[in-house]
This record gives sequence, C-alpha cells and structure tokens, in this order.
Amino acid sequence: MVRRMPVRAVPLLRVLASGVRDGNWRRLGHVWVAKMSTAFRWKREQASRLPPLLEMAMGSWASQAVYAAARLRIADALSDGPQSCEAIAAATDTPSHSVSRLLRALCSLGVIAPADEGRFVLTALGRPLQSDRPGSLHAMVLTLGEIHYQAWGGLDHSIKTGSPAFPRVFGAHLFDHLDRNADAGAIFHEAMTDLAALISQAVLLAYDFAGIHLLVDVGGGYGQFVTDILAVYPHMRGILFDTPAVIREAKRHVEGHRSHPRCSLVAGSLLEPLPRGGNLYLLSGVIHDWDDDDAITILEQCRRAMTPNGKVIVVETVLPETDASAFGALLDLNMLVMTGGRERTEREFRQLFDAAGFEITRMTPTLAPQWAIEGSSKPVLRTAAG
Repeated sequence: MVRRMPVRAVPLLRVLASGVRDGNWRRLGHVWVAKMSTAFRWKREQASRLPPLLEMAMGSWASQAVYAAARLRIADALSDGPQSCEAIAAATDTPSHSVSRLLRALCSLGVIAPADEGRFVLTALGRPLQSDRPGSLHAMVLTLGEIHYQAWGGLDHSIKTGSPAFPRVFGAHLFDHLDRNADAGAIFHEAMTDLAALISQAVLLAYDFAGIHLLVDVGGGYGQFVTDILAVYPHMRGILFDTPAVIREAKRHVEGHRSHPRCSLVAGSLLEPLPRGGNLYLLSGVIHDWDDDDAITILEQCRRAMTPNGKVIVVETVLPETDASAFGALLDLNMLVMTGGRERTEREFRQLFDAAGFEITRMTPTLAPQWAIEGSSKPVLRTAAG
C-alpha cells in the first residue's frame, strides 16, 4: 500500500530539490541543521522552564545557596582571582565533591562564573559577599539566611494570629534573643551597621543637618549612622542610644571613629525616657520594628526629651497607598514575622506623628528605598482663659 506524503512535507522537499539543482546542497544542509537546532533548543528551553509560581515557591533554594556561600566565605576565597574547585574546597574546609555542586548552583545564579582551566571567578553580582569590602552584604546575607529564614517558617502563624512568629520559633522576642545569643546578635548588628552605612550616605545627600547642635540617634545600633553624620558636620555633637547589650559592643566601633570625642554612648530602653537636650532625634529603621502603640510611645519620648523647636527625623520605607512594590510588601511581612511591627504609608505615618504630638513638616525621598520624614512638635493651642 502506498502512503501519501504529508502535505506539510511538500514545501520542504521543493526547497531541498532546488538546493540540489543549484549545487548548494551542502550550504543548504548547514542552514537547515542550524535552523532545526535553534528550533529544538528553543522548544527544549521552553519545556524545561518551570511554572512561575513554582519558581517563586522554590526561591528559598536560591537564597540558601547564597547563604551557604556567605557562611563558607567562598567570595573571600575568590578575592585574589580565579580558583579551582579543589583550591576553594581547601580554603573553605569542605569536600570538593560537594562544594562543586554548590559552585555549579552559584554559577547558575550569576554569583560566580566559570573561568579558564576549570577555575571559577567572582562576578560583580557576587562581590558584596566579600566580608571585608566597603558595601559588604556578607553579614546581611548571614542573618537573612539564619534567624530570618527560620522565623519565616512561622509566617502562617503570624497571619492567623497577627503576632510575630519569632518568639514562637526561638522562645524569645527578637531583641531579647539577640541580647542572649552573642553570635546571632553580633551578626545581626553587623548587618544593620553595613545597612546603616548605605542608608546614611543616601540620607546625607538628601537631608540638610545644618543647624543641629546635638543629635540623638535613638536605637542607633553600633553607631554607624551618627558617626557618619558627625564626620560631615564637625561642629555637631551626638548621643548614641540603645540597649545596654548593644552599647557595650558599640563602644568598640565608635572608639575607632574620628568623631568619637563628640559622640556619647547612653544605654536604656526606647520605651522609657530618652537623653534630654537634643534638637534632633534620629530614628532610622526603628519605628517599623514596633506596633502603633509602642511606636507612638517612642515618638512621645522623643518629643518630651527634645529642646523647644526640636525635631524628629524618621528614616523608613514609605509604602505607596496602592500597588505596593514587591520589596515594600515583603518587608512589611518580614516585620510582622520578626517583631510584630509594620511598614507604613504616608497617611499612616501622618496619623502616627499626629497621635504622638508631631506634625510632619517634610518628607524627603532618598536614593535608598527609605525616606527621611521630619516632624516638629505641634503648637499648643491656648484657650482665652489660658
């Protein structure tokens, strides 16, 4: 029985026949093979792609691979140039057969790249994983990959109860846990110091601190922000205020800074009376740690402690009223999980300031995701009898 040729094959045979008649068979064959290879490769790539939702669900795989690279200091091992898998294994005290699998994953993520002779090189994307370079994100990746990663396993609990998952996972609230666990506390506050170094420069470019005589950095960690400001304004004095455990460690950081003689360190609680006499109280990355009631209390403590005509400046991410960015929306969930705090919109910040006796006088965007939100005490309205 003679089978009929599929109609779709006829044009192909005509093209091939013309190629034979023109003597271009070899060239035509190469073109055909190239086109078919491209088509098959495209189909294979399309078929191998995962559904976008599944890629999102597997995002922790990538974040944990980056965390492992930070924990093993792979970027530090590559700081002097390309290295072989065996050299990296020796530098990180890991078996070459297992670290090679991590290196392959990091290549796929663009953190490192293959080099000549089977070696690997650090990419521009991966350089911030180096622990001793300006702009390092090494400590930030560690704390995200450890306490944040574990706490986020309780996100469903936070959604169901409206309470932070961190105490349920670790048996204590975040800052109590950091005070009791030296290693976790050191990594966390080092990460916040690295972040403060980036944010402080963005704020200094956007906000004019001229005329400030005494700046009180409330919840200022190891003092990166306040010392950066003092370095730019040599006639300003500063007070770094944080919990006793943080201040003990902050001394080592502040004493090595050239503005140290103009910076005092004071320990205490943010919910209790603050050092008095400042004409600017700085709260960077502090208010979003707290629910509205405690945030209002902290702002009220600033208002009571400041000089007449003093100001407060809150440095935080400001959520848009609609269509929140992925970063802001996820950061808001992170605050719910970690501390029970939240990110806020401009309207919510205005309500918060108003409840604490402030009015927002300026909202200044910066090159970072954070804004500088300035507030002044609301004027006291006197009655005719008063």
